[in-house]
Amino acid sequence: MREIDTKEIGNAIKEMFIEANYELSPDMENAMKSAKNAETSELGKQVLSTLEENLVIAKNDKIPICQDTGMAVVFLEIGQEVALTGDYLEDAVNKGVKEAYTEGYLRKSVVSDPILRENTKDNTPAIIHTKIVKGDKIKITVEPKGFGSENMSKLFMLKPADGIEGVKVKILETVQAAGPNACPPFVIGVGIGGDFEKAALMAKHALTRETGTHSDVKWVSDLEEEMLAKINESGLGPAGLGGSVTALAINIETFATHIAGLPLAINMCCHVNRHRTRTI
Repeated sequence: MREIDTKEIGNAIKEMFIEANYELSPDMENAMKSAKNAETSELGKQVLSTLEENLVIAKNDKIPICQDTGMAVVFLEIGQEVALTGDYLEDAVNKGVKEAYTEGYLRKSVVSDPILRENTKDNTPAIIHTKIVKGDKIKITVEPKGFGSENMSKLFMLKPADGIEGVKVKILETVQAAGPNACPPFVIGVGIGGDFEKAALMAKHALTRETGTHSDVKWVSDLEEEMLAKINESGLGPAGLGGSVTALAINIETFATHIAGLPLAINMCCHVNRHRTRTI
């Protein structure tokens, strides 16, 4: 049994949220460079160049990529041979988030009650997802999720008879409805299967997968490629001003489901798609 002090987890989370908000992950940097090369519209190229300039300034000056520094989402894959010591895990995670958003001068965007709307002033509480896995390590993935794109996300409880064609229709409808509000070029996370909440969780987690990779499941990989091509044929383009690059990637996760259902969640994300992963 390996002991890990939750303070180590909190410190890692602090560092990761600051890094994620100041600069793109390597996979997203590559995706943006590829987008600029692939874009056929002169206005689209201009928009991508402006976005690139913003990313360089943020990285060099250590300031946020975007004014919306997101709601803190944390995925923890905890090895079953790990014994946690120190503070309560949830407290340690929230302490890391609090320190990141205060010491990193990141915008605090969380309100304690969805109706009363009083700001918590430190961007806590975080949304925490834990999973017990094999081994003696902890894999931490953080995702500062901005709400311009979050607000354009959708969840559908389709009928089994809708099938894969119904899934395709809803993905394209959701992207079209998002338009410029979700700050294209997008990264799109999709969850198919499970139940109401499992589909949404998969869609959220799918956004953290390395951009440019595909599912190991053949039909899912084929669907990712087909949907990306169709979305980019829409002409929406960077910032919604027209062009050939509307999305950088579409990542799909699937799970078993009930014979009576076909849950589908589509989590929209903007062009920065902030995420970091670290194993301790």
